[in-house]
Amino acid sequence: MSSAAHLLIIDARFYDALADELCQGAIAAVAAAGASYERISVPGVLEIPAAMAMALKLQPGRYDGFVLLGCVIRGETSHYEIVAVQSARTISDLAVAGALAVGNGILTVETQEQAWARSRVSGGDKGGSAAKAALAMVDLHHRIATQRSKG
Repeated sequence: MSSAAHLLIIDARFYDALADELCQGAIAAVAAAGASYERISVPGVLEIPAAMAMALKLQPGRYDGFVLLGCVIRGETSHYEIVAVQSARTISDLAVAGALAVGNGILTVETQEQAWARSRVSGGDKGGSAAKAALAMVDLHHRIATQRSKG
């Protein structure tokens, strides 16, 4: 089923080079599955849920799933906790309320070195992992919907 999936990749540009690496992995995973995608960018991780909500409201039914990519690196203030917790909570709320297929590839790390280790396509490839998770959830959604219509 995932080969027919159409995903929206939303990447946060606060760390441009990391975002590009995460997107590279996600796009490769989507292509390997034979799926299609559109990509939009937002300034930072806190804007990802709003962009997701806009896509759902303004283009209902256009996307089978969402791949969310970005990075939050701990700094010297409490901003890290606010961004990490609030974005995760809002994404989870949207996904559960809308029964959405989501692959969350937002990294929450202590250092840039950790971010690179997780985002590199030749390393942790969290962008690719997020795309694969979204595709798996699209498949699950289709299986459950098919069982419901048969039942």
